[in-house]
Amino acid sequence: MVKDRGVYKTLHRWPGLIISFILLYYAVTGIFMNHRELFSGIDVDRNLLPEAYSYRNWNNAAVKGNLIISSDSILVFGNIGVWLTDSSFMQYSSFNMGFPGGSDNRKIFDVHRSSDGELYAASLFGLYSFNPELNAWNKFNIDEDIPRFTGIESIEDSIYAINRSHLFKGKSEGVKTTFTRYELPAPDGYSKKVTLFETMWQIHSGEIFGLPGKLFVDILGLITAFLSVTGIIYFFFPTWIKRRFGKKKSSKPIVKLNKWSLKWHNKVGAWTFVFLIILFFAGIFLRPPLLIAIAKANVSPLKYSHLDQPNPWYDKLRAILYDSERNLILLSTSDGMFYFNESDLKPKWFEHQPPISVMGINTLEPYRDGAFLIGSFSGLFLWHPSYPEVFDYARGTVYRESTSGRPIGDFKVTGTVTGFGGNKFLVDYEKGAIPLNNEIPFPEMPVNILNDSKMSLWNFSLEIHTGRIFEGLLGSFYLLLVPLIGLAGITVVISGYLLWWKKYRTKRIQITKENSIYP
Repeated sequence: MVKDRGVYKTLHRWPGLIISFILLYYAVTGIFMNHRELFSGIDVDRNLLPEAYSYRNWNNAAVKGNLIISSDSILVFGNIGVWLTDSSFMQYSSFNMGFPGGSDNRKIFDVHRSSDGELYAASLFGLYSFNPELNAWNKFNIDEDIPRFTGIESIEDSIYAINRSHLFKGKSEGVKTTFTRYELPAPDGYSKKVTLFETMWQIHSGEIFGLPGKLFVDILGLITAFLSVTGIIYFFFPTWIKRRFGKKKSSKPIVKLNKWSLKWHNKVGAWTFVFLIILFFAGIFLRPPLLIAIAKANVSPLKYSHLDQPNPWYDKLRAILYDSERNLILLSTSDGMFYFNESDLKPKWFEHQPPISVMGINTLEPYRDGAFLIGSFSGLFLWHPSYPEVFDYARGTVYRESTSGRPIGDFKVTGTVTGFGGNKFLVDYEKGAIPLNNEIPFPEMPVNILNDSKMSLWNFSLEIHTGRIFEGLLGSFYLLLVPLIGLAGITVVISGYLLWWKKYRTKRIQITKENSIYP
């Protein structure tokens, strides 16, 4: 038994000390990430961050797309918000009037112009129309569980918009537009499944049980921080106390704090160790390399959880596009590409599917001859629904599925930009704007956009939480930070509980023997 306690102590003491400092920032950033809208007004200056986070050539998802609105007026949109530029993409003026402050509030997924000339924008936190009288964007009052709107399309005088779960339809009247919400029916052969990735994500964030679940995980984050601090105290204070005793200095307050820390470190750890193990275990599957193991897996939603929804499309809708040649509406979802018509709104599965990253689609636009450009972190592809072959548009070859299992391709496409004359540019997350059918370089980002485009606190927290912020220091080894720290955390929690239980049980046995009436 003493030997077992020695092993548990070693596994708990030294790994615990190492990861305690790391778990402190995991706890804080996790709480920030759990309440994105609450902290959406807070930004971090990119100049204070490693160089990789500075905008260079429109990288870091600065631009998702553009909309040509006149012969010399183009709207460019993405993580930088919406900006008005000319035909040469040289001069830019902010077109963000009406959006709340903060980069997250200006994260734009789509800008659309209806047949009557009205402008609409789909953002992270709502759906907007542009009010020309006030020269500002006006937010529609749509109460939704998931406020993220991802796409807008119009057919004649009807305007369609999607958030992550529902289709919204109205007659285009600008700020006066009234939307009706539609829950799309299940497709043929529908099976109530959700991705294992989404399940793990929601378990880790607590969202799987709604707001109460998120608040509970916040508490676990505070408990993680508390256990880290009290563990650090108990590691260093005994030596400090001995030194002070040797120098005959008063140590009473320090001794008292040390005893209090040990007492509550043990109690709180014993009460919550199961929940902490679940929290750490779910987290290690949300980043490569373990993400690869669950990326394509589907499971039944946990009963009575937030994922157990009657809506078959809950949190699955990603992009929408009207196909005027076929008179159909294309719908990109986390389950693949579908289509439906205006009469029944029932999505139907395309037999031939394009490659789309698990991180979601970023480009969906018509090409010609019934084909479409599909862009995601898997690459940029030319896809025709009637043909099984897919063309790798960025590389100029027929697409062959990778056997490496990597969830990303050679080009991590965050969007495309089309200029006058059809000049097209791919926007890569790392490389930025790259010419596709021409050799004209895309103009550099102007100073006014660079000065105005900061990083949201949520994104900054994500970079820390995933370990990406250490890529410049550790190289590709940073990918192992999350699984290694998660596994170390599980080891520390289990060994700590076993150490406490062995000590607690031994103490109880001794007390029982002392109080026994039998010799």
